[in-house]
Amino acid sequence: MKKILVINCGSSSLKFQLYNVEGENYEVVSKGIAERIGLENSFIKIQYGDAPKQQHPMPLPTHSEAIRGVFNLLLNGALKSMDELSAVGHRIVQGGDIFKESVLVTDEVIEQIAGLSDLAPLHNPAHVLGLKAVKEVLPNVPQVVVFDTSFHQTMKPEAYRYAIPEDQYTRNKIRRYGFHGTSHKYVSQECAKLIGKQGKIITCHLGNGASISAVENGKCVDTSMGFTPLAGTIMGTRSGDIDPYIPLYIMKKDGLSVDEANNLLNKQSGMFALCGYADNRDVENGVLNGDEKCILATDCYVHSLLKIIGGYIAVLGGVDAIVFTAGVGENGWLLRKQLIERLAYLGIKLDEENNRKRGETIMISTPDSKVKVYIIPTDEELMIAHDTVRLANI
Repeated sequence: MKKILVINCGSSSLKFQLYNVEGENYEVVSKGIAERIGLENSFIKIQYGDAPKQQHPMPLPTHSEAIRGVFNLLLNGALKSMDELSAVGHRIVQGGDIFKESVLVTDEVIEQIAGLSDLAPLHNPAHVLGLKAVKEVLPNVPQVVVFDTSFHQTMKPEAYRYAIPEDQYTRNKIRRYGFHGTSHKYVSQECAKLIGKQGKIITCHLGNGASISAVENGKCVDTSMGFTPLAGTIMGTRSGDIDPYIPLYIMKKDGLSVDEANNLLNKQSGMFALCGYADNRDVENGVLNGDEKCILATDCYVHSLLKIIGGYIAVLGGVDAIVFTAGVGENGWLLRKQLIERLAYLGIKLDEENNRKRGETIMISTPDSKVKVYIIPTDEELMIAHDTVRLANI
């Protein structure tokens, strides 16, 4: 039996999941998160098996201390020694056009990931710190990196190029990259098993951040996020697609700096700007209680989703299945209901009872629907673990 640790470094957080791997069986034996890295009142929350979660306050000035803290806690209940670890897998947000698939970590790979930091300034530097911290503690344990962007590298130029001067593409690497790729890959593969073919699948990863992908025969054809995760549908606090002159106009009119405009579009917009709530549970409650702002926000959200899904049906030349995943996609029964009712022209009928269920893979369209609709809980960590086992050759 092999033990694989999966790490997901955010700008001020670090998620982790430890697997026992035996053949095709991947068992989660421990998981948790280090939060508020670099801030006051930092802590690590950990769960061993099915036991209750434990929270351990501790200073975490950098990701290095967070890695060491996680390792120490794993030794308290999940590992006898660090020698038990066979490999470590990492989720990396931005692989640019350099990394078209997951790779083993080398010093050159770390340098390349660091070199892409301008494209993901909040995440890639944190990823690099995590990679170096693990290497420092476990110099002989292989590490594997899995990129959010790699699944979308199968897009053709007509899908990823922007109509801006070519110099901006060649020199500044401005193009559509897409994100949530590991999630889109996982749920599209699971959906293909359910419908019995690769087919034409539209995957909707709807969380606080949200993206939609068009997948044909297992390959990404198009995706809604772009050069950054700000593009595409309306999100919790992100504007999604807007007239590109709007931020320039606001900066000129209100005297905002680049950073202030970026903060406005990424953290003060989206559902939060429309109704005062970024959490879909609050929005859903507002709709059910007749809150006009929540109703408007939901109508705007559904409209933005419909435009992208409809566009992708045209790009794919039809659709076999639509998948909902991530926090809102898996749990937002009211949003799914409103959206599917607007897609009735495709021959989709909603199974009202199944649509109310949570936390399981389930078909929420009726058996006689021409297009199948599923909820498939995503499992990015499992995808990373699979790639880690494969590439580390263990």
